[in-house]
Amino acid sequence: MQTGKEQHLHGTVAPSLTLPGIVLGVGLGGFVDGILLHQILQWHHMLTSIGSSRIHVGAYPADTVHGLQINTVWDGLFHTFTWLSVLIGLGLLYSRLTHSRGKVWTSRALWGWVLAGWGIFNLVEGIIDHQILGIHHVRTGEHQTLWDVGFLVLGAVLVVGGWLLQRSAKPLDAGTYPERNAETP
Repeated sequence: MQTGKEQHLHGTVAPSLTLPGIVLGVGLGGFVDGILLHQILQWHHMLTSIGSSRIHVGAYPADTVHGLQINTVWDGLFHTFTWLSVLIGLGLLYSRLTHSRGKVWTSRALWGWVLAGWGIFNLVEGIIDHQILGIHHVRTGEHQTLWDVGFLVLGAVLVVGGWLLQRSAKPLDAGTYPERNAETP
């Protein structure tokens, strides 16, 4: 289903950037989380709070060799997911590109959906890992709840900001796209 902005004259329809943008945003948002929070700042790893979590499968603190080994494996699996999300998002985007590659890469629609995808990642990861499972927190310690809430607020701001940015996008030139069925997602 295409939005009004994606439908154009002469029976051609500009390809939707929604799905590729969101999938790219999820992957890139996961990379920012994993690289910045897990590796550079070392505020948490995938399972650093699991000893106090709601799933009760043991403790894997990052200050023990065994705990760091387990967390490194799970961080690696997490990065594999984010890497695959970026590859899939790029594949989806490439499948929608024709002669207007430059217009697509500079489109507010694409970057708005990327921001929205990043926000969706933050919201899902923040709710599931930080709140429901409690397997790690943004930053453990005295202000742990504030960091977790701030992460969720950032996610919501990214979703809303991305949605507003894509809504302000100018339509891409439909004349550069091959004939497409208006029902094609």
